[in-house]
Amino acid sequence: MDRPEKYGLKRAPIPYYGGVAIYLAFLISLIIFVPFDVRVIGLFVGGTLIFLLGFFDDKFSLSPFLRLFVQFLAALILVFFGIGVLSIKLPFLGNIDFTSIKIAFSVFDFEMIVYLFGAIFTVVWVLAIINAMNFVDGISGLNSGVSAIAFFVIFLLSIHPGIHENPAGQFSVATIALILSALALAFFLFDFHPPKILMGDSGSTFFGFMVATLAIFSGGKVATAFLVLGLPILDMVWVVFRRILSGQSFWRGDLKHLHHRLLNAGLSEKMAVLFYLFVVAVFGFTAVSFVSADQKFFIIIGLFILMLLLGSALIFLPKIKEKRNSKVK
Repeated sequence: MDRPEKYGLKRAPIPYYGGVAIYLAFLISLIIFVPFDVRVIGLFVGGTLIFLLGFFDDKFSLSPFLRLFVQFLAALILVFFGIGVLSIKLPFLGNIDFTSIKIAFSVFDFEMIVYLFGAIFTVVWVLAIINAMNFVDGISGLNSGVSAIAFFVIFLLSIHPGIHENPAGQFSVATIALILSALALAFFLFDFHPPKILMGDSGSTFFGFMVATLAIFSGGKVATAFLVLGLPILDMVWVVFRRILSGQSFWRGDLKHLHHRLLNAGLSEKMAVLFYLFVVAVFGFTAVSFVSADQKFFIIIGLFILMLLLGSALIFLPKIKEKRNSKVK
């Protein structure tokens, strides 16, 4: 069972191991539908490590430093199995190559090549998305809903004829993305308010790891993943900086995330989740419609402005409402 009192919630405990069902369903589907190669094995090994980390964290509340270290190891596993970002295309700057410095070595007679800057970018990206998705898991239905949209958008991009010269080469990532989207949507039916079961960290960090990995698996979709997860990412950055500036531990949970502020503004849990998912879906499917880097850059700018306006409104409107109520009294 979960521990609602840990986060200041006044409700009865809810079964906490939805992540176990998610992982087992994913494992069975992966074995049946996806041909295994080196990169699929790397994705599976890293994902299993993240799932086990979340499982034991749900059970024993592990140290945040231990969690971060194991997440770092899982990201390194991707790098060693050949999953990584080798270049990114930025508006006005062109293509930035991450292959300038490479490190070659052998492991059990297998020759391995690791591109230093690509490895650094990949590890930072994976850690950021894992924790952004974990931060979202504050209202039931939010993480599973965001995950369902994110995986489906990655699936659409994987089969987009205007992006890939060889769509057949995207079979594995498209299939895995569709499997995970279906799993997230199925769990959403049980997770949506009032929740019957929760996914815990074993589910939320597993979904985060898979989103991060599929975004760089078989062709970079980092910009698109950033757009789909723009609200969770910006919320995570804002929350971390706010906690640090206020002298708090940045890893200590609170009830001041964007989704909590939607509740404080007067929205019900259902309406807060649906509003959040609507914004995520709009930016996600916009990213599919506009595939060039320049177009996505301006969409990201729009997302950033929206986050600033929304965040400001959710901070100041409750204060204005509280002042008015105090005057009435």
